[in-house]
Amino acid sequence: MDGSGDWADAHRRAQDFVRQLTLAEKVNLTTGVGWQGERCVGQTGAIPRLGMRSLCMQDSPVGVRFGDFASVFPAGGTIAASWDRELIYRRANDMGSEHRDKGVDVQLGPVVGPIGRSPAGGRNWEGFSPDPYLSGVAVAESVKGIQDAGVMACTKHFIGNEQEHFRQVGEANGYGYNITNTLSSNIDDRTMHELYLWPFADAVRAGTASIMCAYTNTNNSQSCQNSYLLNHLLKGELGFQGFVMSDWQAQHSGVAGALAGLEMAMPGDTLFNTGVAYYGTNLTIAVLNETVPEWRIDDMATRIMAGWFYVGRDQHERPINFDSWTTDTYGNANFYAKEGYGLINEHVDVRGNHGADIREMAAKSTVLLKNVRNTLPLPAKEKFTGVFGEDAGPNGWGPNGCPDRGCDNGTLGMAWGSGSANFPYLVTPLTAIENEVSKVGGIVQGVIDNWATDQITSLASQASLALVFVNSDSGEGYINVDGNEGDRQNLTLWQNGETLVKNVSALCNNTVVVIHSTGPVLLDSFYDNDNITAIVWAGVPGQESGNSIADILYGRVNPGGKLPFTLGRTRRDYGSDLLYKPNNGKDAPQDNFEDGVYIDYRGFDKRNVTPIYEFGYGLSYTTFEYSNIRIVNRNAKPYAPNTGNTAAAPVLGQSGQVGDYVWDNSSNRVYNYIYPWLNTTDLAASSGDPYYGANVSLPANAQDGSPQPVQAAGGAPGGNPLLYETLYTVYATIKNTGSVGGDEVAQLYVCLGGPDDPLRVLRGFDRLSIEPGQSTTVGFDLTYRDLANWDVVKQDWTISSYAKTVYVGASSRNLPLTVPVPQQKAARSEL
Repeated sequence: MDGSGDWADAHRRAQDFVRQLTLAEKVNLTTGVGWQGERCVGQTGAIPRLGMRSLCMQDSPVGVRFGDFASVFPAGGTIAASWDRELIYRRANDMGSEHRDKGVDVQLGPVVGPIGRSPAGGRNWEGFSPDPYLSGVAVAESVKGIQDAGVMACTKHFIGNEQEHFRQVGEANGYGYNITNTLSSNIDDRTMHELYLWPFADAVRAGTASIMCAYTNTNNSQSCQNSYLLNHLLKGELGFQGFVMSDWQAQHSGVAGALAGLEMAMPGDTLFNTGVAYYGTNLTIAVLNETVPEWRIDDMATRIMAGWFYVGRDQHERPINFDSWTTDTYGNANFYAKEGYGLINEHVDVRGNHGADIREMAAKSTVLLKNVRNTLPLPAKEKFTGVFGEDAGPNGWGPNGCPDRGCDNGTLGMAWGSGSANFPYLVTPLTAIENEVSKVGGIVQGVIDNWATDQITSLASQASLALVFVNSDSGEGYINVDGNEGDRQNLTLWQNGETLVKNVSALCNNTVVVIHSTGPVLLDSFYDNDNITAIVWAGVPGQESGNSIADILYGRVNPGGKLPFTLGRTRRDYGSDLLYKPNNGKDAPQDNFEDGVYIDYRGFDKRNVTPIYEFGYGLSYTTFEYSNIRIVNRNAKPYAPNTGNTAAAPVLGQSGQVGDYVWDNSSNRVYNYIYPWLNTTDLAASSGDPYYGANVSLPANAQDGSPQPVQAAGGAPGGNPLLYETLYTVYATIKNTGSVGGDEVAQLYVCLGGPDDPLRVLRGFDRLSIEPGQSTTVGFDLTYRDLANWDVVKQDWTISSYAKTVYVGASSRNLPLTVPVPQQKAARSEL
């Protein structure tokens, strides 16, 4: 760590703090106390001598997991559909403030891994989009929003974590898969840089304090002890200044992980509730016996404390006032040990006015896919409104009746897994529509049993308007819902949804279909049905679901959302798919990312496959016209590779003698709690490792803290600063040619021109609010990175000599404006 970018002050303060620490206190910073050892899903040891309490790590990327009196926000994949930087930032800032006021130090989010390589990926909804540019913008705004609230962001999961199947051996064995190692995501160098690493670079440039390494292997090396990923790519090339945290039980070694770049072990124990740790006592031992160098433990502690100072935790810290394991007011602070009885949940209401924000966010993220005969917005008083589908109604067990939302009962306001949170309430679509219709004295009735064929038929034959709600759910792999082991088994609608749509539309010629889903679904059987007059995708909208969709349906909000993914005709159209069966015997299943950069719309374009609705598509209640494109050269300084050497790794203190770290028997140990202390001066006996002292070979120079050559593509957080120099600005005019005001997301795509390049890649967008008859001019800056490819020989970004073209329009396949990019100078392309 060198304090580059805007980290200098945090770096200095962190070093000053670490200089005061004993070895045990440094180890406490790096080590979780064990699963259910304290009140948060992950907590480190404390440093009471300096008045520093333990650090609290808490899910999730949609709200405070396990917290009461907190909000549930729209999912990442839903807010991405807003294509609205300010809205994405505000969502994150609201969430960050709720975590802060609950006493959380690190919010475990945002997510850009998975990016969404396969549409069936179980946790795609936690991330933003399979497009790296859109994901990069969204993750940067999210990091800024969370950290401006005074909480450290933890961007995850690094890297290639694209499916739930085989991510953990124990989990896979529980499902009957006989494997002994986790799945390996095998990714080539160019694909890594141009697709999967791209949004992580944006997160690092935005200042993310933490990165979470993944469960999976990458190129057959465990992600949390993969030195190429953590030291070379993340810290070297991307200039990451914060700390790397393991996913829960993703740590597979002590010394190897520390030398490969892992700073913090979560939740601390090797397996939940074992009390056995790779760090803790064993990290203390590794430093004392000089297997882990002094400079490395200092670097680990410095990175953690730098993140703490960088976001202002010294000013924003609150006492932890909730408990992850019970909603009881009083209980055991050490839940698993059943010790530390006292006040553990103060039921602090941290929601503020976030309900109104969530309603706006979900509405502005709603995508109008079809709207014939001006069906939407709905008239103030419809003759007879019929509402259909389980997805319109409540979960009969209550909105939090399924642990970690692990079911598909009622409307889909949130998907399942550790990325979930507790609903304070959930406004269902049926309730919101009933409220809407009752205000004007209309008639509204609903059937929310998808298999009640007779009742559905009866109501549909009476209704002048049918609103059909359907969904498709997914989540994290430790929960299996109807045979979906986290990942979706298919892309069809759940709960007999397709049949429901067919049955209702056969009897009502004014049927509107509303889809809540965690990703793409198949619409091929009904999207072109004449009786289906409108289709709306509403994603995973959070607690205000019903109110948000009512705002769209009844015209209070003009839909301006655009698809953050492609809706294809068949599953085969996507090309990229999941690995559902082991393919390597008992060893690590091998998932070869042979699609390269050609996922989602890039793959559709490459294979010349026509989707039903393309990436970036979305209608409005008004219309827009594009004109007057031009490109301006900004005469940026030429790109030059980063050169020189790093400074030597500093040693900030000396660990002292073995006897300094033997447990003081005057203190009481909490059962199963992970401490940094030794039981005896006999290091082998204290380690508990039967192989202690065996001849273990480390890679050459693994312990070397001397100056090292810098990387050409590095130089600052996010990479070489010259990558972000603006080369050109593209201008275009957008006019609202309709009769009502509305939002349009203008999009810029670039053809990089090479034979191995996608047809077009997104490189700019802006959401514009335009009144009827008015025009606005939008400007898109194109940076060096936007026009460059990764050169696998030079190991740097370079702009090729191929002719490049800019396109501007309303979606990836509706691009009426084009302009050539002026030819780059040969000298620049050669650098």
